[in-house]
Amino acid sequence: MTAEPYVPAHGGLRALAEASRDYQGCDALEEAGIDRNAAYLTNAVKHFKFVPEERGKRRIHKKPSAAEVRACRPWLTAELRTVKPEIVVCLGATAAKALLGSDFRVTADRGVLLDFPELDELGPQHPRWALATTHPSAVVRAPDRRSAYQGLLADLEVVASAL
Repeated sequence: MTAEPYVPAHGGLRALAEASRDYQGCDALEEAGIDRNAAYLTNAVKHFKFVPEERGKRRIHKKPSAAEVRACRPWLTAELRTVKPEIVVCLGATAAKALLGSDFRVTADRGVLLDFPELDELGPQHPRWALATTHPSAVVRAPDRRSAYQGLLADLEVVASAL
């Protein structure tokens, strides 16, 4: 799948923001049995920063600092209070650590439905479960993309069966 059909030819940032609501990136949700219309996708950390790659012109994403993760927490909790999801899927280590704690390791505990942590700022209306998996960008960078994709898909199938 490519994003090309979703990218507007004109309209600048506003048009891109509107178009991004319809583009969800890959077919893994549907392959796992999750209806895209029932899924709400967000990002635990709203910062995007990069460092230029030394070998060329590519931009390499740079992990957000702990301060940036903390700064985004009110936004994430506001989204969780508004959407009231049953399950929160943490895509990648940064999202998992932001929600499940700094000791959480995606490599050790991915694909496991966990009780959602008690967060004071959410009160009694918190999600039932959390699940962490690899970030989809890790699939793209993996030496064996097919195997990495199958791992992501298996994790999402856990979510689909719980719903």
